[in-house]
Amino acid sequence: MDADIQPIIAFLEGVHPYDNLPRDELVRVAGSFSRRELPANASVYAYGDEMEGLFLIKSGGVEITDRNGALVSILGPRNSFGERGLMRDGLALTAARTTEDTVLLLLPKPEFLHLREEAPAFVRFFNRSRGEEARPNTIETMKVGDLLARKPLACDLATSVQEAAVMMRDTRVSSLGVVEGEMLRGIVTVRDLSNKVVAGGLPLSTPITEVMTADPISLSPDALGTDILHIMLERRIGHLPIVDHGKFVGMITQTDLTRFQAVSTAVLIRDAAAATSVEEMAQVTAQIPQLLVQLVGGHQSHEVVTRLITDIADAVTRRLLAMAEDKLGPAPVPYLWLACGSQGRQEQTGVSDQDNCIIFDDSATEDDRQYFKQLAKIVSDGLNDCGYVYCPGDMMATADRWCQPQRVWREYFAGWINKPSTEAQMLSSVMFDLRAIGGTGGHLFSDIQDEMLEKAAKNSIFVAHMISNSLKHAPPLGLLRGFATIRSGEHRNHIDMKHNGVVPITDLARVYALQGRLTEVNTRARILAAEDAGVISASGARDLLEGYDLIQTMRLESQAHLVRSGRKPDNYLAPSDLSDFERSHLRDAFVVVRTMQSAVGHGKGSMS
Repeated sequence: MDADIQPIIAFLEGVHPYDNLPRDELVRVAGSFSRRELPANASVYAYGDEMEGLFLIKSGGVEITDRNGALVSILGPRNSFGERGLMRDGLALTAARTTEDTVLLLLPKPEFLHLREEAPAFVRFFNRSRGEEARPNTIETMKVGDLLARKPLACDLATSVQEAAVMMRDTRVSSLGVVEGEMLRGIVTVRDLSNKVVAGGLPLSTPITEVMTADPISLSPDALGTDILHIMLERRIGHLPIVDHGKFVGMITQTDLTRFQAVSTAVLIRDAAAATSVEEMAQVTAQIPQLLVQLVGGHQSHEVVTRLITDIADAVTRRLLAMAEDKLGPAPVPYLWLACGSQGRQEQTGVSDQDNCIIFDDSATEDDRQYFKQLAKIVSDGLNDCGYVYCPGDMMATADRWCQPQRVWREYFAGWINKPSTEAQMLSSVMFDLRAIGGTGGHLFSDIQDEMLEKAAKNSIFVAHMISNSLKHAPPLGLLRGFATIRSGEHRNHIDMKHNGVVPITDLARVYALQGRLTEVNTRARILAAEDAGVISASGARDLLEGYDLIQTMRLESQAHLVRSGRKPDNYLAPSDLSDFERSHLRDAFVVVRTMQSAVGHGKGSMS
């Protein structure tokens, strides 16, 4: 064995993932490294340079900056750099310069790519996404389109009830779609024929339009299977049409679902929808921490976990609204109950307060206002009793400011956009995440949303303020290799995975949605829509999504660990509890976020 590579072998034995290579392979890889000695302040490579390979610091230090010259991090011994450019198109995505006399080891590009394909340790280490992990194939996580077992069975508007009954008998189904051309107009079931035709004594020539359920609730093929369970259980229906832009593409029935095992989320939705008291609903929400453990333990993706947990909050909210209306009487004018924050984005975890508001019709009288004030108190108090604690900032419908007619909400948004003060930035960030949960006035917010996006996107000063606001939460990167942890208090030496991990990404996604005038509210959906709209490049979207996926997954895993330990879930993570492998990946995710923030801050969007 060449004596010159002995020091390299000894060094690599203490560096992950080389330490996991078989001895013979480690010796071979060590022989492929070249050694470089550089003085302080020497350039290793510049942004856009063709990458020679993967750099590994043996001694000294290296400063990494992004394309705009902003400092990303300072690396020390045992840290590698340059892999992002190698794994993308071979061109450097950052610049690297030594901070002191430095010894670098260079693994040639062909060898790096070979190891990344063939060595399991390298595959795991340099795979920055957890999206490839195997997950159970359950109904909750399947797309609705994948659950359709047969071609759509339908009749047209001129069909008689007898003809429809014959069709159902011959094809052995319990329901039909009623269509005009290919567009769904209603559905008819065996129960409809029994209750309305037979029991009602209607002639067999009766048009199907007289007994069908017109404009039924439906789902798109892209919805999650869990949506089927939740709607069926909450609304107590057994047939759910699936439509694609109005076109009838199939029917899902309870019989179809017998092939799949019902999971606990659906049961919690059912129990929440059927609850007769706040106490019963509190018993439902008390099971959310255990549900979190089960979902995380089942390797469900973070977007599925947070969506399912949010669905429970939505069901509880709608049940409380129904109970409030039972007590107060029907709403005097159309209104909407909207959620903002994590519930609005469908990203709730095991730790959630409540953020909500009410928009009601402009025709409301003073007495009507008092009705909605009482309704807000009943619902917010109920949510608090169910574990969704009152918002510390009073961002709730119980505050007069957030329970207003549509015209006032229009004035709010116009004021925030035209005079983007610090408060306006904060409120806009919250209110851009609004999502309707219940009520009868669907148009009340959709009209405002369209107007708001149009005006906001055209106001360059407002956009600039929103970009500035999105940079206030920085990823917790320490300059010297590690993390910038909390320095004192209960969470000393921890990272705030919400405010310094997730929030910077949700803020970026909100800016992208504003720039592209996109109506999506969910963070992941915003990033994907921004890519489709050309606001963010495909590579930028991929990097940011992989970083977001990793941060959210580690956040949820930490919460699940706390629950299993008998503690309440929170958003704080101790880097010391992570393996070198996990710390490296988490740090790389934060570096991506900082790089994307820098791009937005320098007016380059994310087309990098």
